[in-house]
Amino acid sequence: IPLQVVTVPTAPYPDQRPGTSGLRKRVYIFQSRRNYLHNFIQSIFSSIDLRDRQGSTVVVGGDGRYFNRTAIEVIVQMAAANGVGRLIIGHHGIMSTPAISCVIRKYKAIGGIILTASHNPGGPDGDFGIKFNTANGGPAKEAVTNKIFQISRTIEEFAICPGLRVDLTTLGKQTFDLENKFKPFTVEIVDSVESYANLMRNIFDFAALKELLSGKNNMKIRVDAMHGVTGPYVKRILCEELGCPANSVINCVPLEDFGGLHPDPNLTYAADLVESMRDGQYEFGAAFDGDGDRNMILGKHSFFVTPSDSVAVIADNIFCIPYFQQTGVRGFARSMPTSAALDRVAKATKIELYETPTGWKFFGNLMDAGRLSLCGEESFGTGGDHIREKDGLWAVLAWLSILAIRKQSVEDILKDHWQKYGRNYFTRYDYESVDIDAACEMMEDLEIMIADKSFVKQRFAVEDKIFQVEKADNFEYTDPVDSTISRNQGLRIIFSDGSRIIYRLSGTGGDGATVRIYIDSYEKEQIFQDTQVMLAPLATIALKISQLHHRTGRMGPSVIT
Repeated sequence: IPLQVVTVPTAPYPDQRPGTSGLRKRVYIFQSRRNYLHNFIQSIFSSIDLRDRQGSTVVVGGDGRYFNRTAIEVIVQMAAANGVGRLIIGHHGIMSTPAISCVIRKYKAIGGIILTASHNPGGPDGDFGIKFNTANGGPAKEAVTNKIFQISRTIEEFAICPGLRVDLTTLGKQTFDLENKFKPFTVEIVDSVESYANLMRNIFDFAALKELLSGKNNMKIRVDAMHGVTGPYVKRILCEELGCPANSVINCVPLEDFGGLHPDPNLTYAADLVESMRDGQYEFGAAFDGDGDRNMILGKHSFFVTPSDSVAVIADNIFCIPYFQQTGVRGFARSMPTSAALDRVAKATKIELYETPTGWKFFGNLMDAGRLSLCGEESFGTGGDHIREKDGLWAVLAWLSILAIRKQSVEDILKDHWQKYGRNYFTRYDYESVDIDAACEMMEDLEIMIADKSFVKQRFAVEDKIFQVEKADNFEYTDPVDSTISRNQGLRIIFSDGSRIIYRLSGTGGDGATVRIYIDSYEKEQIFQDTQVMLAPLATIALKISQLHHRTGRMGPSVIT
């Protein structure tokens, strides 16, 4: 008997505006608000022209966090009712964000729905998120997310096939007959790792990596998947293919609450990995976030590589990766808050550099136009043009490729880099779960202050250092590909010595606002000092100008990276 398609009346919610990484809310909001999930999924499908939607292929997967399976069941039922012809879903509903981008591109899908709140905590008391990626495999552009939001504000009904049940545990095709449909609706459950692993084999020299990791003088590594989605990928690729001992990788079983961990790969939340590497038994360490797009790189004795330095080092050693020997290098890019370390490599190599707002979609546009090969964000994201998402495991394989060829330690490679280019000292202070009204008011007053003409040339003295303001603005970006303008991307104060203070409100948290302060300072000579000591004068100025402690009631940051 063909399955019935029904139309269900609903009422809109005013708060379903997707941010740079989709819609993220507390799990209880999706669970307790009637049709909250259904409304947003219908808004995604309705944003796609019916002619494009009918018979199309859509990819679905998530990081395995709590509510993932419930959401997939609803997406399957609604995709069938909205004319989608085929869904490709990761085994058990799990697939990393980089792998979904890979699979969208491989199968020429119309897009993908990614169920993740990235580096935010999981479990019943944690966060859940839904992100829509378009046919290029990258996050939807603002025109698409705006359309989804507008539909969500006026939605009156959604279409669903409530009797449809899919088995996520069995690989292969499942077909369903629906009333009023000429062709059956197909769901294909695929190996979550295989397509991505094939792509990596074509980018890196697996023979050289295998010799590095399991050869005669093999390097000892420690990789922490933090009970996120990357676990199956590192076990398959690093252990099974490249021969790493099984105990080289830890926390590799994806769990709905990430085992109580906060799956954010930084020095604060990956403290266990940092501690395990202090004694020097491991020469290389890495951690990933919940959905596998972010990474942290450590050297022996927990030597920390900032994400800003990481992308600069990969850029300077880019031909250690066979893929770039074949394609050449079209351009480099970084997000505006990321340190200018990459700029110095671009200038030396005469390769075009782009400075974009935060958000991978801006990189994707440059990649689609053939202008960009390698890019990075200070928020622990690095990637190439092989897909349209940042890619944590790709970044680790890139570093291992450099180590295999240069035969130096992580620390020595970085110190050589600083001696060659100078060093950008960089830090970020995160003030999480701040009252949103207080945060917005602070940012508005700060913008008024720095927009005043008298602010430029103002001098700030801290101890024996004097900093003079050369430029201050709210960063605005004109896309060189399609000329779209993105405004209000962060408040910048740039000093005459090139040092920068940047303030941004982040929309990736599920509760309250996150105020981020970024501090970047270049040194040509003093390159082996402590970062927080070197940046202390600028940090003092940043807090004085913003009056953040007074305005928000927060005396210290939640996280320092």
